[in-house]
Amino acid sequence: MAERLGISPSYLNLIEHGRRPLSAELLIKLAQSFNVDLKAFGGEDQTRLLADLLEACGDPLFEPYALSADDLRNLTTHAPSAARAMLGLYRAFQGATESARSLAERVSEEAADLSGGVAPFRQPSEEVSDLVQRHRNYFSDLEEGAERIRKDARLEGEDLFQGLARYLLERHGVDVRIEKVGAMRRAVRRFDPARHELLLSEVLRRGSRNFQLAYQVSMLTERRTIERLADDSTLTTPDSRALGRVVLANYCAAAVLMPYEPFLKAAQEERYDIELLGHRFRTSFEQVCHRLTTLRRPQHEGVPFHLVRVDAAGNISKRFSASGIRIARFSGACPRWILHNAFLTPGMFRRQVSRMPDGTRYFCISRTMDKESAGFHGPHAAHAIELGCPIEFAHELVYSDGVDLGNLTAAVPVGVTCRLCERMDCEQRVFPALQNPLRVDENVRGISFYAPVQD
Repeated sequence: MAERLGISPSYLNLIEHGRRPLSAELLIKLAQSFNVDLKAFGGEDQTRLLADLLEACGDPLFEPYALSADDLRNLTTHAPSAARAMLGLYRAFQGATESARSLAERVSEEAADLSGGVAPFRQPSEEVSDLVQRHRNYFSDLEEGAERIRKDARLEGEDLFQGLARYLLERHGVDVRIEKVGAMRRAVRRFDPARHELLLSEVLRRGSRNFQLAYQVSMLTERRTIERLADDSTLTTPDSRALGRVVLANYCAAAVLMPYEPFLKAAQEERYDIELLGHRFRTSFEQVCHRLTTLRRPQHEGVPFHLVRVDAAGNISKRFSASGIRIARFSGACPRWILHNAFLTPGMFRRQVSRMPDGTRYFCISRTMDKESAGFHGPHAAHAIELGCPIEFAHELVYSDGVDLGNLTAAVPVGVTCRLCERMDCEQRVFPALQNPLRVDENVRGISFYAPVQD
């Protein structure tokens, strides 16, 4: 190998052990000599591992050890297995702490039934998010399966609901019925394999009705592909694998309703106008946002977006990042993200140019969305979605019109979490920064309790 690269074996050994960098010339030789994709050397997994470790070590638990960013960077570079083990231990600690807290709450409320067991160390949703992130939210096998479904179901130029319902009946012998709310017993979709019957709630709007139908078609038609993809070492429990199958079937359903090439072309022509794309492909706001994050086909990629969904309490229920922005996993997100302000103006778009502590900038949009409700007495859930991209792609979005993208002073300084953010002049800080331990002066008050003041 050294001979083919034109270097000495000892120098190659140093590269393998992380003691010498891979130069651009060597990268090109590797690609030419061994038919290697240069993206394999991008270090995305290592970067994500370091980011997770930095966030975990922002916990006050690690303060006595004075771990620096360089310490953690060296650990992830030279001993990645040890770094993953350390991260796994922290997750276990978090799970045990949460279990103890939950148990204490039960005891304090004099709850008698404690047979539910303790919470798992790692939630299934976290494992599924890791699987999606590792695949960059692009699954070529499911894209191909969706194209086959569209072709076999003859969906081009036809009413989607009627076409998918006919395909379910002809291909799988499943009858589709729209059912009243009371009969659905708080469900929006019920599939009975024994009776070969699919029931959909009357409260579903057109886009959601089509999506639920496409989900069932995908789950039945692409079952083997979905099960194979879900049989991944990332998913360690039956619940994780079950949730993984649901997420993968949702992915395939979105690809059925919004086929890759036509959707990408429409997105580029309409400058990623989410509402217009929803009308054209008869899908909901959230479905379009999700689909935009999956446009990662090599040589035919769309804008690299990140997506975050939160509820009114700020709990993150969905996350994915192709933009490179870091999204909090172990603690609360930065309150300066435009995502949290969306609830102040329901149904309206909010725009923001964000600047991270390292200087990188992102253009972000956010809007609330309402789920279908089952009438006056039904639950009404409100969520907000943020969609963002690196600033260099912002001009491709219709939402950037009228925004001075080059004005650095107008960019809102944001962070990942308080513990990792270096900005001490933030009036919304709720925890001390990892680099600046808490120092209390009883006689002086800054803009926040944790912000230092000048003497």
